[in-house]
Amino acid sequence: MNRFDGLTAVVTGGASGIGRATAQALLAAGAAVVVLDRNVEGRPDGTTGIVADVTDRVQIRAAIQSAVADLGGLDIVVNCAGVSAVGTVEDNDDNEWARVLDINVTGTARVSAEALPYLRNSRSAVIVNVCSIAALNGLPARALYSSTKGTVLALTFAMATDHVREGIRVNCVSPGTVATEFVENMLQNFADPEAERRALNARQATGRMVTPEEVASGILYLASPDSGSTTGIALEIDGGVTHLRPRPI
Repeated sequence: MNRFDGLTAVVTGGASGIGRATAQALLAAGAAVVVLDRNVEGRPDGTTGIVADVTDRVQIRAAIQSAVADLGGLDIVVNCAGVSAVGTVEDNDDNEWARVLDINVTGTARVSAEALPYLRNSRSAVIVNVCSIAALNGLPARALYSSTKGTVLALTFAMATDHVREGIRVNCVSPGTVATEFVENMLQNFADPEAERRALNARQATGRMVTPEEVASGILYLASPDSGSTTGIALEIDGGVTHLRPRPI
């Protein structure tokens, strides 16, 4: 039997990037998977797609209810939906701060809150949030994005504390820079995208960006019933950014 046989999962942002890789990995491991996204066309074959925007409480409530009805229950929630933001505190206006916080932070809380009543009925309940190395590392021109991911980190620890006695584990992954459409779109905001791509590769001690599949593998570890004593942690999948300081070649 696969580790996730009989388990059910909802993945937000599951039609692209880390979310899609995670949905695919969960499916391959035996889970039944529902993808929530604003556009579900890119979701992996074999998953169910529900169109929903994490900034809309009514949509999320309806989507979670529909997912639970389709799956027959809910064991795993993976909060992958998120957006990037480039700039210092001078570069993003109030509307952009509100938009990115609403997606990256409040969106994670909305989905989790709507899922909790169903997770309480599971014997393998877990929430995995997608954080970032930006939560603990000062990255240039990422003031807004880093603020949201620092909050996701704190939110993960708070949720883990609040729900551990209910049998619900809460963890997060903190990827380095991941080679996704998300990053590709961000690169287009720079005057020289190729130079910025080289810099992002070089930032990892491994000399390359992280792959979505590597992040998905970490998420599956945290979501697995085999990890029943793992809660309230941030798993760094970062090519060595956070702790390694290799000498320049």
